[in-house]
Amino acid sequence: MNKNFNIDISKMKRIHCIGIGGIGLSAVAEILNNQGYEVSGSDLKSSIITDHLESKGIKIFKEHLAENVRDVDIVIFSNAVSSSNPEMVEAKRLGIPRITRAEMLGIIMKNYEHSIAICGTHGKTTTTSMISLIIRGAKLNPTILVGAELADIHGNVEIGGNEYFVTEACEYMDSFLSLYPNIGVILNIDSDHLDYFKDVEHIVKSFKKFASQIPDDGVIIAFSENPFMEDVIKEAKNVITYGFNDDNDYSAKNVNFTDKGFAKFDVYYKGKKECHIDLSVPGEHNVLNSLAAFATCRYIGIESCVISKILSDFKGADRRFDYVGKTKCGAYIIDDYAHHPTEIKATISATANVKHNNSLCVFQPHTYTRTKALFNEFIDAFNGLDTLIITDIYAAREKDIYGISSEQLVSKIKEKYPEFNILYIKQFEEIRDYILDNISEGDIVITMGAGDVYKIGEILIDK
Repeated sequence: MNKNFNIDISKMKRIHCIGIGGIGLSAVAEILNNQGYEVSGSDLKSSIITDHLESKGIKIFKEHLAENVRDVDIVIFSNAVSSSNPEMVEAKRLGIPRITRAEMLGIIMKNYEHSIAICGTHGKTTTTSMISLIIRGAKLNPTILVGAELADIHGNVEIGGNEYFVTEACEYMDSFLSLYPNIGVILNIDSDHLDYFKDVEHIVKSFKKFASQIPDDGVIIAFSENPFMEDVIKEAKNVITYGFNDDNDYSAKNVNFTDKGFAKFDVYYKGKKECHIDLSVPGEHNVLNSLAAFATCRYIGIESCVISKILSDFKGADRRFDYVGKTKCGAYIIDDYAHHPTEIKATISATANVKHNNSLCVFQPHTYTRTKALFNEFIDAFNGLDTLIITDIYAAREKDIYGISSEQLVSKIKEKYPEFNILYIKQFEEIRDYILDNISEGDIVITMGAGDVYKIGEILIDK
C-alpha cells in the first residue's frame, strides 16, 4: 500500500496545492475546501478554474514562490510540477509533507462507503460522467470528480454526501495506484503514455496491480473482450464482465444506429433481457461505455428502468463528439478529444453512422512521444474520411527533441494511401480558410485532438 495513503489529514488545517489550475487538482482543492480546510494554491495562469476557486474562498497565488508554502501543513502537487519548483524545494527544506494529487484523492476516498474508480486507456471521462449522472439521478447524492467539464454539474466536480464517491482513475505515471476504491471499472487496456510506460507489458502490469487493490468484498467490472483483460482480472475474487459476447454477465444485443449515429440496443444479463436503451451519443464505443455504466449501477442496486432513462438522456461530456454548431453554408462542426489511434478510429466509425455528405477532419497530434511511439498506428487510423488536415504537434509538457513532426506523418500517410486527400497546414487561420473554401451544406468537419485544435471550430463559426 502507498505509504502516503495512511497520512492523517484530520488534524491538519492549511493545505497548499501547486498547479491548482489543473482540472484534476482544482477538483481535489474544492473538495478539501468544502470539508473545512484552509486551502491555497499557486498557478502561473489565471483561468475560469482559478476564478471559480477564488469565488469559493481559496487563496490563489499567481507566482510560484517559496513563501507561499510557509505555515502550511501539507503540500499537494500535480504531475506537471517538477522537484525544482521553488515551493517544492521550500516544502522539502521545512519538512512539510508533499503528496501527489492522486495520493490525496486516495486519502479522501477512504471516507466514503462506496468509492467507484473508472480506469482504462479510452472512455474514462464519458463512462465516469454516465455513472455519476445515474447515481445522481437516483437521488443517491454522490460526490463526483470528472476529467472534463460536464454540463449537468456545471463543471468537473460536484460535492455530495459521504456515501458515494465517483472518480476517473488515470493510469498515467501510475496515478491510479494511489486509489483504493471498492468498485473498480476497467474499460480497456491499450498502448499509450509511452513516455512513462516502457511497453504494453508494463501497462498491463500496472492494471493488474490496480485490480489487486480492490478489496475482497469489492468488485471489478471489466470489458472482457479486450485482449489483455483476462490476464489483469484472472486473480480477482469478484468480477462482473460486459461486452458483446454471450458469455459476459452483461451483453449488448440488437445494436442499431439512427441517422444521427446514436445507438439503440438491448441489455441482457446472463442471457435474459433486462431493458432497452436508446442513446443520445454516437458510436459503438459508447455502447460499451454505457454498458459499463449499466453494470456498475445495477451492482449498487439502481433499477434498470432508472439507468435506462438517464443513459437515454445523456448528451455527452465536454469535447466528446461535441456538436459545436453550423457554418453559414450548413456544414456541421464537431469537436472531439480523440488523440490516440484507437480513439480516432472510434470517432471516425461514429461519424460514418451519422447522415452526412463529405467528412473533413483537422487532427492535431498530442505530444511528440505519443506521435513517435504510435507513428505506424496513426498512419492507418484515418481510413473512412474524405479529407484530412494535420497541423503541428501539440507539445503539452514536452520539448521538441524527439525528431518527429506532423510533416513526416502526412508524408507517410500519402505514401501508403496516395488517393487520400491529406494536407499539412500549420496556421489555424489557413486551416479555417481552406475549410470554408472546400465544404458544402451537409458536410461534417471534425476538429480532433487533446490540445487547442477546438479553436478552429470556434473561428469557423465566428467567420
